[in-house]
Amino acid sequence: MAMKPAELQKYNAMKLVNRMKNAGTHGNPGGTVKPVDRREQRRLDQAAGLVPFAVKLKGELIQQIHALATERKTGVNEVVAELLQKALKK
Repeated sequence: MAMKPAELQKYNAMKLVNRMKNAGTHGNPGGTVKPVDRREQRRLDQAAGLVPFAVKLKGELIQQIHALATERKTGVNEVVAELLQKALKK
């Protein structure tokens, strides 16, 4: 059974409205940014030359690092890397 022209226009308009509602950020439907899984993140870190390095530090020092990262509006990794680079240059 064929649609009448008015029904077809209404149907196409509804499809367009739904597409606009579901248009997401970065081209992802539903408005969500697809998270990177751990394996993909590990691959990206390795490509950037990053190596996991676990250390045990006193809680006070960790609080200072977190406070510095918050103050600078950056990540803990960046703050620790900067502090280590400065300390190793001395």
